[in-house]
Amino acid sequence: MATVFDVADYILHQKGEMTAMKLQKLVYYSQAWGLVWDEAPLFDAKIEAWANGPVVPLLFQAHQGEYVVSREPRGDRNNLSDEQRETIDAVLAHYGDKAAAWLSDLTHREDPWRDARHGLADGERGNREITHASMAEFYGNL
Repeated sequence: MATVFDVADYILHQKGEMTAMKLQKLVYYSQAWGLVWDEAPLFDAKIEAWANGPVVPLLFQAHQGEYVVSREPRGDRNNLSDEQRETIDAVLAHYGDKAAAWLSDLTHREDPWRDARHGLADGERGNREITHASMAEFYGNL
């Protein structure tokens, strides 16, 4: 199975440098739509419902302190299958030109993040997992 770093490497190769927050949201949407279209996760790393939207802690830790990310040396985009690349390309075609704040706001209106944040105040820290099941159900019904 590919890793979150492989997915990030592919996204950065396709779109160029971007903010760490935007990369997080594009990785999240790639995972979500992969669960729907390919019926399998792209990567195993956990996604959590943080105050600013979905975050993969493993990827966050790798880029902590970086505002802009230009490359992902821990990943290898060649580990992705053609089907996985097609999924990510479709995600990038739809979400790739959106601003990080716009993507964050969108995730805040969607059930997977909202359900995982249930009971937490706006802006309150939290690390509840956004499950594959919640993503597959929500995005599969769109």
